[in-house]
Amino acid sequence: MSGKAEEKKAFWHSTSHILADAVKRLWPEVKLGIGPAIDEGFYYDFGKKEPFTPSDLEKIEKEMQKIIKENSKFEHVFLKRKEAEKQLKEEPYKLELLKEISGEKISFYKHGSFIDLCAGPLIKSTGEIKAVKLLSTASAYWRGDSKKPILHRIYGISFASQKELDDFLKMREEAEKRDHRKLGKEIGIFMISDYSLAGCPILLPKGTIIYNELMSFLRQEYKKRGYQEVITPQVFKKELWETSGHWQHYKDYMFSFKINEHDYSLKPMNCPSNILVYKNGMRSYKDLPLRIADFGVLHRNELGGVLGGLTRVVKLCQDDAHIFVMPEQIEDEITEIFNFVKYVYDKVFKFDYSVRLSTRPKAFMGDKALWDKAEKDLANALKKSKIDYSVQEGEGAFYGPKIDLIVKDSLNREWQLATIQLDFQLPLKFNATYEGKDGQKHICVMIHRAILGSLERFIGLLIEHYAGSFPTWLAPVQAKLLNLTDDNLKYAQKVEQKLKEAGIRVETNFASATMQSKIRDAQLEKVPYTLVVGSKEEKAGTVAVRTLDGKVKYGVKTEDFIKSVLKEIEDKK
Repeated sequence: MSGKAEEKKAFWHSTSHILADAVKRLWPEVKLGIGPAIDEGFYYDFGKKEPFTPSDLEKIEKEMQKIIKENSKFEHVFLKRKEAEKQLKEEPYKLELLKEISGEKISFYKHGSFIDLCAGPLIKSTGEIKAVKLLSTASAYWRGDSKKPILHRIYGISFASQKELDDFLKMREEAEKRDHRKLGKEIGIFMISDYSLAGCPILLPKGTIIYNELMSFLRQEYKKRGYQEVITPQVFKKELWETSGHWQHYKDYMFSFKINEHDYSLKPMNCPSNILVYKNGMRSYKDLPLRIADFGVLHRNELGGVLGGLTRVVKLCQDDAHIFVMPEQIEDEITEIFNFVKYVYDKVFKFDYSVRLSTRPKAFMGDKALWDKAEKDLANALKKSKIDYSVQEGEGAFYGPKIDLIVKDSLNREWQLATIQLDFQLPLKFNATYEGKDGQKHICVMIHRAILGSLERFIGLLIEHYAGSFPTWLAPVQAKLLNLTDDNLKYAQKVEQKLKEAGIRVETNFASATMQSKIRDAQLEKVPYTLVVGSKEEKAGTVAVRTLDGKVKYGVKTEDFIKSVLKEIEDKK
């Protein structure tokens, strides 16, 4: 983490202490949980009988302002274990944390009369915080364990100036307007049904068009890049997951059940089934690299509290691929994947992004020496591609290190999308071999790769990034056709037919309503082009073309409009 990021983390962590102090002053009986800094702000969990109300947050904010004005120093103090236990005797959650801390000297931070178990670092004093805002409340299981008590969480943000807070709140307001859960329903992308499993949204016709367009785009690229697509089952026997290691490392996130006394699971990943495809026949070094693509439906048993709209779901589809290579092909293949990634994110979507290399986690599978080699291979491929990257220690998958692409949207928020994971472990476990030039059997290496990631999540991101105004190639409705009067209806229908024959997604509004209201409706639906035809257009064989930004061009030949839009779709502008 950079120095600036560390400073921001310390600033927000310090504010969480002030929040805890304020809550204890107002409700002394409340029990303290944890209060970390997060990517944007901080939170603190509290053991309280009733949830916090909006009026409670106002009271807490005022109390925090008092504490800030007191300008108390944050003092780093150490207590002996017995003293720490005495200090925390009324705080059961803190005592639980204390038991997991080794040593006799226990780290605390104190400001004024408030003291909290904390490793720090914090800022110098409460007075450094010039602006604070409590944003929302939520319920959360203690330490994320559904078997433990539910605590009440308060989220907040703080800054060193009021202007920074004002700018943040303005951006937050814009983000709320773009919220894909709100916009997605308004423009008919998806819906949530009480009859479906939580985290399984229904894509409506317009959402399905976007989904299929993304899939079609990827399939076109696959043909150019030597991928072979397969279709694999959604259900596999427990033995497959035991061999892959998912049963041991990922079982809590899998939907498992019995059929005729045999254990099965819905697949959360495509990798084991793609290895089965690889092993379906003898493989030679001449067959490698073998690139297998799989759009199979996946199910992951996420906790209900983290689910939301399209961006965190239980049922998902990834643009998944698994590439089987010889060890000496690793760097070249990863370079090719990066060429693919750059095309998608630089040329097509024009996103800003950063790259992270995640290394071996504590709970890993396999031999350390192979992990070291895999991490080195990924780092070398990044250097060869001249890509700047940061290292995330211990954040790799349990079977191998990975490279993640972190995209910034139009509001400068970060989304983890593309991923490239290097895996020496699963091929070993499944004895996935190829015949080398020497005539001997060798274990291949497997690269897990997704470019867009979850298509559902990517659509959620696009809704917010574009504020619902999709580029023409992805727009569910590319043109809205309006007639000025009923006298122009037949001509309008002829224009409609020409657009449809050209493959342009067109909808009509021939209702007996005012033109102003029909144009407004098209604008609210975020349709890229609104075409108006009246008597003047009918005589000239033209259309009036209105774009989403309100610009109008008259006297456009229908054929010229079609040619222009098809070019725009082809170029994915």
